[in-house]
Amino acid sequence: MLFGISLTVWIVMLVCAVIAVLYVLIVDKKEGKRAEKRKYLAILMCIAIAVLATVLSKQQAYVGAPMIGLIVSILIVNIVPEGKMSKEFKSGTVFAGKRYLSLGIVFLGATLAFSDLFSAVYALPLVLFNMALAFAVSYLVGRKVLHVSGNTCALVGSGTCVCGGTAIATISPIVKAKEEETAYAMTAIFLFDLLACFMYPYLAIRLGYTPTQFGFLAGTAVNDTSSVVAAQETYAGLMGLEGYALPATIKVVRTAMIIVLALIFSVISIRNEARSAARSDGQHANIGKIMWKALPKFILAFVAMIAVNTILRGNIADTYFYQSLFKPLFTNGYKFFVTIALSGVGFKIKFKELFTKGLKPIALGGCTWLALFLSSLTFASLFAEKMLG
Repeated sequence: MLFGISLTVWIVMLVCAVIAVLYVLIVDKKEGKRAEKRKYLAILMCIAIAVLATVLSKQQAYVGAPMIGLIVSILIVNIVPEGKMSKEFKSGTVFAGKRYLSLGIVFLGATLAFSDLFSAVYALPLVLFNMALAFAVSYLVGRKVLHVSGNTCALVGSGTCVCGGTAIATISPIVKAKEEETAYAMTAIFLFDLLACFMYPYLAIRLGYTPTQFGFLAGTAVNDTSSVVAAQETYAGLMGLEGYALPATIKVVRTAMIIVLALIFSVISIRNEARSAARSDGQHANIGKIMWKALPKFILAFVAMIAVNTILRGNIADTYFYQSLFKPLFTNGYKFFVTIALSGVGFKIKFKELFTKGLKPIALGGCTWLALFLSSLTFASLFAEKMLG
């Protein structure tokens, strides 16, 4: 253990760093771009920030590495004078923010299985209702009241109803969100997720909730997986429970719903591109080519990885080969790539813009968070015990 991180995780970060460097070199060569030292320096800086963020995330249980990476890069870009960051350096941070995000989502696919959708069937009705509620509130309030972009509504809704920053990172490249939209959505989800993580255990005790009732509340209304586990452990400690894991079990179902969201938004993206091309090209538009061009290619790899993991799960190959060799790479690797990407995204955000343009997305995040809190609180109070009674 070094800085609270196991040797396995250090090796995974090293492997991912090598993959990241090779990836940019290969892409630049393929696209015929000349080598730019400052661009590569920016990518190395994003990798270094990701390592620092991973270390800091292991020192506490409330803020994950991707959010820490975003915060660190925002601080750097606001401290360093504008003229000190060249055009080439900024192109490196943009590359990191877009390309490594997609790479991280492919790795995420290897940690999921289609069977996860049914791992806690008793929670599905509430999970599905909350998903519909989150998007309804996000689009109604976001578009009609706050007048934010459709992408911001999609990102905030996804982050609230599924799994926080991971959902935002997954949906962002599919809807072709701007770096600012991604950063504002991440900030909104982070702030209210932190509030929920600290508040729910004490609220549940105040309300006299049973472990089953708290499991439904925390499992369906806290966003990020690490925050769910932190709230779970806080409640278990306060109640003197041993081996309590219901919130995390329910959270698995919500996390698996990212598969559904990714496919839905991919279809919507393809349909929009096809309509746009049809309007511009008329009868000469080749719909098949348009749909293939519009399809986010990393989604194919994402789904393929899920399919492979689903087939392998429970087999001998899974037990003796995948679990010991590849699962640590994918489980830790996807978080590391997403952290590199968000470190790059942070270099686009100025404090002035965060506290002006960022206020509406944060307000939207508060509205969707409140809606899901009330929904899960009502369900936990009235139906939770009956579901598992």
